[in-house]
Amino acid sequence: MSTSFTINYSSLVRQAMIGSFKKLHPKDEIKNLVMFVVWLGSILTTVWLFVDFSSFNLQICLWLWFTCLFANFAEAMAEGRGKAHADELRKMRTKTTVRKLVDGREVPVSSSELKIGDRIVCTAGDLIGADGEVVEGIATVDESAITGESAPVIRESGGDRSAVTGGTRVTSDRIVIRVTAEEGNSFLDRMILMIEGARRQLTPNEIALNIVLISLTALFIVVVLVLPSMAIYDQKAANQTGAVLTSLPVLLSLIVCLIPTTIGGLLSAIGIAGIDRLMRRNVLATSGRAVEAAGDVDVLLLDKTGTITLGNRMATEFIPAPGVDIKQLADSAQLASLADETPEGRSIVTLAKDSFGLRGRDVAEPHASFVPFSAQTRMSGVDLGDQRIRKGASESVKAWVVAQGGAYPDEVAAVVERISKEGGTPLVVAENKRVLGAILLKDIVKGGIKERFEQLRAMGIRTVMITGDNPLTAAAIAAEAGVDDFIAQARPEDKLARIRKEQEGGKLIAMIGDGTNDAPSLAQADVGVAMNTGTQAAREAGNMVDLDSNPTKLIEVVEIGKQLLMTRGALTTFSIANDVSKYFAILPAMFGLLYATEKGGFGPLQAYNIMFLHSPQSAILSAVIFNALIIVALIPLALRGVKYEPLGAKVILRKNMLIYGIGGILVPFLFIKLIDIALVALHLAP
Repeated sequence: MSTSFTINYSSLVRQAMIGSFKKLHPKDEIKNLVMFVVWLGSILTTVWLFVDFSSFNLQICLWLWFTCLFANFAEAMAEGRGKAHADELRKMRTKTTVRKLVDGREVPVSSSELKIGDRIVCTAGDLIGADGEVVEGIATVDESAITGESAPVIRESGGDRSAVTGGTRVTSDRIVIRVTAEEGNSFLDRMILMIEGARRQLTPNEIALNIVLISLTALFIVVVLVLPSMAIYDQKAANQTGAVLTSLPVLLSLIVCLIPTTIGGLLSAIGIAGIDRLMRRNVLATSGRAVEAAGDVDVLLLDKTGTITLGNRMATEFIPAPGVDIKQLADSAQLASLADETPEGRSIVTLAKDSFGLRGRDVAEPHASFVPFSAQTRMSGVDLGDQRIRKGASESVKAWVVAQGGAYPDEVAAVVERISKEGGTPLVVAENKRVLGAILLKDIVKGGIKERFEQLRAMGIRTVMITGDNPLTAAAIAAEAGVDDFIAQARPEDKLARIRKEQEGGKLIAMIGDGTNDAPSLAQADVGVAMNTGTQAAREAGNMVDLDSNPTKLIEVVEIGKQLLMTRGALTTFSIANDVSKYFAILPAMFGLLYATEKGGFGPLQAYNIMFLHSPQSAILSAVIFNALIIVALIPLALRGVKYEPLGAKVILRKNMLIYGIGGILVPFLFIKLIDIALVALHLAP
């Protein structure tokens, strides 16, 4: 499920182009010190034009400015989609009149006047005026403006589906909501701040990488500033003048080409694009730190129900007792389930119909007395005159049959034990004092989930299933699903203890939850994904919110985090490899005339001009032009991300080194040479 937001890409590009120029302001450029050096170099070359104007210096000046603009364009494009999301959300922040409960009376007030703890009444058609929790009633709510899902969702009091969001609309029934957030601090407000503030939040890895990039930049600046004195010394020794180009534009070009401008210009865009990919999957991250942590996760904690399994136990088999015809068992089971509206009850009716052609029957009220399920009896059924049918938990049915004077067959007891050991849920059917047999209910493991876990295992991520089932049932489902470990009969404190134990071993933990009892674990986990349908406490505790409330989304979150780290690593490798190639393009050409044996000839350093570039001027211009254009070429990759593959860290590193390392060295050799040929052909370089 993706968001309902539609993006006008022609408008997005236009706004990004405008934003590229706006970001030339010093307060924006200083945030990225690598590109700040390029920005300063552009200014200095512009000033130098008034000292020594030439076509060569003018071209250097223009391409340095283009480098700044292209880097700004990458960041502006990444921010553009998020701003479009924010604009759509901002449209929902309309003030409305709500009915506030005051001493039992409904008083009309503006939504802007609501305070935490106030209670408001909403009926069909009403816009919910503020974030809150349903404390009375049940209703369907249209959340399509936030989630993009057109089908209304149920919100009710007293459960884990009680949270409602301001700006959504009630479509049926009546609910009373307790306000949990005032104006300016609502979920919508925080969503907008998350989106608009994404570019200002640096993750630990980004900070560390920035330190490395700044260190490399400082090192190359020192190296380049030493070159003029070396050139003067060598020219005196060779009795030459003007053999080495050391003008200010040339030195600034050399600095810009040798420092890691490619990754420096794309780093911010990579981080913002990672958060945007999450938003497109309807997951909101409170910061880039959470996305990055998802890429480094070592252990995933997943609830069994709804995540690993489909969530509803389904009838899959009728197992008759000795001497009982299976069709008789199916017929009685179907009769006992006709008034059972639970998914389990409906599945029994369907299984009897599909397996034996038994059609659902209308049982007239005067002739039938339905016995609803209760937590006390743990049975349900129907009385049809003298025919009394019951289905339910084995212990309950056994006690009922014995009370009627009947016997509970050992064969049925053995079937019940076998079903439990295999991870199923047994129901026993009895008619009067005779046990007819058992029904196998099974919580079906989702198709393809085992393969997903194998992919995670290949990436070095362990999966732990959390369930309230008994250990035998939990072990069977864990084996079928292919998880690495499980926690049976889990309580909230068990989840929290497991997370802390794993973290003490240096592991990063991700988990998903929706209830108030999940809040401590969500807050403790390194990546805590809260369901949007969950309680306010859960949404506050997690560092991500899944608007679709899809428990399996946690796996996608991890994959997006991995993709973010892979993209950053790949482009960093490519950028540094580029610098090696540009070194061989510029320096040999600059010093190629030094120690020439004859006037106008080449010296011994010309042997290192392995690209056979035409002249020092064409070599410098070619490298500067390539340095600017490669940022443009890599913008789509930075925004889209490197293709995710579930591989181990060693395999990914080896692949990155081959494609982006070796490729990063070879690509500049080819294109710098082609640019050199074009410059000479167009008479743009001597």
